Amino acid sequence: MENKYVIVRTYSAGVFAGNLESRNGKEVVLTDARRLWYWAGAASLSQLAVDGTSKPKECKFPVELPSVILMEAIEIIEVTSKAEKSIKAVPIWKI
Repeated sequence: MENKYVIVRTYSAGVFAGNLESRNGKEVVLTDARRLWYWAGAASLSQLAVDGTSKPKECKFPVELPSVILMEAIEIIEVTSKAEKSIKAVPIWKI
């Protein structure tokens, strides 16, 4: 799945979407990554990875990070191109 857009669920750091640069055991490096702090318009991460969100204005996805190292990945889900466009189109959530 390297070089693919994925959603990664971690043990304690939350959920991220981004380009999978590398994976070594439970350590995952994502580039152009966003934390999926809160999502609406999808029943689960599985649906979010396939369909994207139907309620982008209700989602809370902060600013994109150039790179992030996630130490305790427990799930990596490949994202469809439709869902990738949807996730990337969610407005940046900030305070």
